[in-house]
Amino acid sequence: MLKRVFLAPDPGRARLRFAVRAVLGIGLAVVVCGLAGHSLVGAVTGGLAALLALFTVTDATVRGQALTTALLPLVGLPVLAAAAGLHDHPVARDLTFLAVVGAGVYARRWGPRGHSLGVFAFMTFFVAQFLHATPGQLPELYAAVLLSLATAAAVRFGLWCYERRLPPAAVPAPPGGTGLARVTTRQAVQATAGAGFALVVGQLVSGQRWYWAVGATWWIFVNTTSRGETLVRGFRRVLGTVIGIGLGLLIAVPLEGAGLPTALLLALCVFGIFYTAAVSYTWMMLCVTVLAELLYGLLGVLDPALLALRLAETGVGALGAVLAVLPVTTHTVTDAWIQRALRCVHAATAEAAARLAGDESADPASRVAELEQLLGRVRLAVAPLVHPLHPVPARKRRARHVLALLDDCAREIRGLVAVAADPVASHDARLAAACWRVEAAVEALTDGTAITAPTARPTESDPALAHLHGLERALSELAQPLRAPSGSPLVGA
Repeated sequence: MLKRVFLAPDPGRARLRFAVRAVLGIGLAVVVCGLAGHSLVGAVTGGLAALLALFTVTDATVRGQALTTALLPLVGLPVLAAAAGLHDHPVARDLTFLAVVGAGVYARRWGPRGHSLGVFAFMTFFVAQFLHATPGQLPELYAAVLLSLATAAAVRFGLWCYERRLPPAAVPAPPGGTGLARVTTRQAVQATAGAGFALVVGQLVSGQRWYWAVGATWWIFVNTTSRGETLVRGFRRVLGTVIGIGLGLLIAVPLEGAGLPTALLLALCVFGIFYTAAVSYTWMMLCVTVLAELLYGLLGVLDPALLALRLAETGVGALGAVLAVLPVTTHTVTDAWIQRALRCVHAATAEAAARLAGDESADPASRVAELEQLLGRVRLAVAPLVHPLHPVPARKRRARHVLALLDDCAREIRGLVAVAADPVASHDARLAAACWRVEAAVEALTDGTAITAPTARPTESDPALAHLHGLERALSELAQPLRAPSGSPLVGA
């Protein structure tokens, strides 16, 4: 697991920059709140708002990201007011929370922007429960949220806007339909049902910290699109929480909220959340758990009993997610992400070939970054098939073979792009034919036709052709595990 996190490919140092910028943006937001005279509760609220703005806003363009960030207060502040105002009215509070859950998941139908606004609305309600916000604190909390979002935006779009050079992969809105046939409608109903179970059982476990169970259900649902993903994500959330609680007993509890060491560890946790999110949900949850423990230490309420309670509530939330598991097969989701990854392979190859031909406007590096993100989604979708507890060894082997070959494709693409970036590299006439064969291989894999195995081998003096030939080989070998046996899909019928 350590190898997967720290040795995972990071083209352009995108994950590293993502994490460092988050520490900078959130740290500055907290400092600004402190300079404005806000209390500890206000500073914590502002820091969490900045974290959400930097983590959840994923529009495909910088302009879209800026617009989504500007819209966050429009959904967050009214939800914060409702959560604080209903604090002493548990029935109304609970029903409102469930309504926010349903609306937040349903908003995914509008793509990345809807997803970001839904997450921000949910987490605003959650944070109000976490901090026991009251109506009298609302002016301060409003100011803290607005100041922090402005600070985070200044860092993201002014001080360090690396997306202008390396745009992220766009995630499309889910497919349409009507009624429960619409994916987002069905997901919203299921998420609300799962959250309702978690809320009721969570309150039986603890009348004060029940919201942890609802939060666990939400975060298991929010980034999954199949039943297999939901089950694996629930397992990883519990595992990350268990490890995080163990670290909390060793680190957070003995600190007792001491200012400087707690601040340094909080910065390290923020870095860990952003750096590991794309490669390991378990590690991300470990960092989230330790961060929550450190915040409770600052608030003066951390003790071992509280950590045990958090584990129990997380288990309740995971069970709620499993009971309301999505009726979308793993194959449906996996096939869609694999096809997108293959299309990106072809696009990256074409961009690299154009760069080698002298087209300065070609930007294969951005395609590499997009491919890495898409492969991350493929790994998430395939995770149920390669899990140690998967009951069908043959499918597990096939899934692992597909992942290995896709990784081979990514490695060859990275090598090809590195060659294309060499200013002395020249265009070889054979590149056009090789790129055409890659295109044909991708078309064959995505439309189900026969694929021709590569025959000619380039010499070692042709690095670009060598990478293209390796790409052809990997694409050719993908045909067997993607269709075997007898043309069946990767995960079976």
